[in-house]
Amino acid sequence: MDRRNFLKMAGMVSAVSLFPNLGLANTTFPYKKSLSFYNTHTGEKLDTTFWAEGVYIPEGLAEINYLLRDHRNNAVTEMDIELFDLLHSLRTKLDSREPFHVISGYRSPETNAKLRSNSTGVAKKSLHMEGKAIDINLPGRNLSDLRKVAMGLAQGGVGYYPASNFVHVDRGRVRSW
Repeated sequence: MDRRNFLKMAGMVSAVSLFPNLGLANTTFPYKKSLSFYNTHTGEKLDTTFWAEGVYIPEGLAEINYLLRDHRNNAVTEMDIELFDLLHSLRTKLDSREPFHVISGYRSPETNAKLRSNSTGVAKKSLHMEGKAIDINLPGRNLSDLRKVAMGLAQGGVGYYPASNFVHVDRGRVRSW
């Protein structure tokens, strides 16, 4: 038995032992989490699996981190994995196969300072600089629906920017604006 199958089996046994009334036939434990993105600034597209059978996949995480880099200076950071889980939940709840259109992912401190000097809408201590925030829209879905579902997940902050056609989601404290 290889490592992946062992971990899969161990996870199922753990779930059944914690919740014996569920039984294996009724589990809805996802065996794969994938995300798709289109970076509106670079034109890059990505469709990757970042989690499978209870394990985060380093290659998938690295691909997402690269696509979400600061496109102004190509700085890459390790994004918050929980942000990817939040995006997966959001996409699942919206029942969409479309790629998230990325307006802003990671921002280096230099980029954030520059943007802040030109706009009142950029936070001095933006979670974009920590890899915990993303600005997105989702083709085929109303921006207001994207906001509503993100707020319903209650997994972080949600900002609504209809004039700029994006919703901000982050892994900070639960709040909205």
